[in-house]
Formats: sequence, structure tokens, C-alpha cells
Amino acid sequence: MKRIGILLALLMFCAFTMLAQDNQSNTANPNSDNTATQTTPTDTQNSDAQDQAHRNAAAQDQNAADQEKADAKNEGTKAGEERDKVMARLDDSSKILNELLSAPDKGIPNEVFESAKCVAVVPSMVKGGFVFGAEHGRGVATCRTDHGWSAPAFFVITGGSWGLQIGVQAADLVMLIMNQQGMNDLLSSKFKLGANGSVAAGPVGRDASASTDWKMKAEVLAYSRTRGLFAGLTLNGAVIKQDDDSTVALYGRPERFRPTLLGQVKPPAAADHFLATVRRGKAEAQAEAH
Repeated sequence: MKRIGILLALLMFCAFTMLAQDNQSNTANPNSDNTATQTTPTDTQNSDAQDQAHRNAAAQDQNAADQEKADAKNEGTKAGEERDKVMARLDDSSKILNELLSAPDKGIPNEVFESAKCVAVVPSMVKGGFVFGAEHGRGVATCRTDHGWSAPAFFVITGGSWGLQIGVQAADLVMLIMNQQGMNDLLSSKFKLGANGSVAAGPVGRDASASTDWKMKAEVLAYSRTRGLFAGLTLNGAVIKQDDDSTVALYGRPERFRPTLLGQVKPPAAADHFLATVRRGKAEAQAEAH
């Protein structure tokens, strides 16, 4: 029994000694258990900076998205405006051609019109200056094919001419390309009038029957209705080239000049009225006018 008492006393002494050591350790490091969960002011500042950076990035993304939407809207508006201008040009060209065909004595003779390889119309071509005249206009052309008249091809005509010219003039212009060489020049999509062949004022009314010069010489016959102080319209030196913006506005893609005029491009519905006017010819135009 005495030995058992001694052993129990030793065990109790060891237990008290270990408890005392644990208390001393906790007293020396009172925050040791909370170290992992505590944050310093520096950690808080870093977190706030990251949050602000994310907010700034999100704002920039939103601004970029808004700008893209605005740009797309502007592009859509510009495209719509350009298409409206193209449609107006087709309508004006149809009206001008119809009026020149329907005039009984001063219009385009039926014999001349039926001989034309291609027809080009420029509504309101502007020309002005003193001594040096500058010309600029936008037009539309179509050529005969095995399947009828081609889809319309849009062009710009620019150039200059010398002469004693005073004032500013707007002219409604119709050009008839009369032979294969003239058609080939037009199909090149950059055609300088008067450089490779002749450009002449077209005969009107009964003049076509009295003269055969237009059949033998002229590549291009020009008809114009002028308003202003000029006595006439000089086209020599003017250059015709494709109007890319108008082409895209109507077709939605950059159709090339030559395939379009050769009949390799399907005419859009928007061009039906213009092409119908070309197909009707002089006799039907006169009947419609009356």
C-alpha cells in the first residue's frame, strides 16, 4: 500500500507540472490561436485596391461596348443615307431618260436609242468656272446583253475642259455608247472621254434620219438639258470610273464594274423602274407621255 501511495503522488506531481507549463505558454503567446484569422491594415488596403481595379475594368468594358454600339448605329445611318441617295439617283435617271425619249422633236431619236450598246445617265452634273471649267457628277449605266439590259453600274464622272465659259451650270446628261469599242472602253471602269474615240452631241428629232455621221464616227453621243449660262456641255477629257460607295450601298458588296455591265450580276429589285424605262424605248415613252 505504501508503494501505491508513492506512485499516485508521483503521477499527480507530473500532471500538475505539465498543466503549469501549458499555462505559461499561453500567457507568453496570448494571440497565437487567432493569428490566421487576423488581417492587417495593409491587407485591407490591397483588397480595396483590387476591388477598385475590377470596377474600373468593368467600366472600361462597358464604355467600349457602348462606343461599339454607337459606331454601329452611325455606320447603319450612313449606309442608309447612301442607299437613299442611290435610290434617288435611279429615280432621277429614269425620269430624265423618259423625258428625253418622249420629246417628239428635240428628244433622242428612236433609231439612235435602239442602236446604243450602253446607256449612261448623270442627273444634275455640275460644271462651273471662268476660262477653266470643272465637271463632276454621279451616274448610272446599263448595257445590252444576250438576256436584256444589265444590272445598273454606278460611276463618277470628273474632268475639265478649256473654253470661254462663265457661270455655273447643272446639266442632266445622257450618254449613249454606240459601238463595241466604246463599250469596251466603258467596261474598263476608267474611261476617258475623247481620248480613245469621239464624243459628239447626239442628233435630235428628225436630224438622225438626215445624217449618218453618228453611225460611222461617234463612240459616245451626248444629250444634255442645261440650266445656267453655258451654251453647251463639253465632255472631252472627262473621266468615268466606278463609284464604289454607291455600288456597295445598292448591292451590299463591291460588285465590279465589268461583270455588272456584262450581265453577270443579278439586277436588284430596286433597279426595276430604271431598267423598265430603258427597255421601253422611245415609242412607249411617247405613248406614256400622252
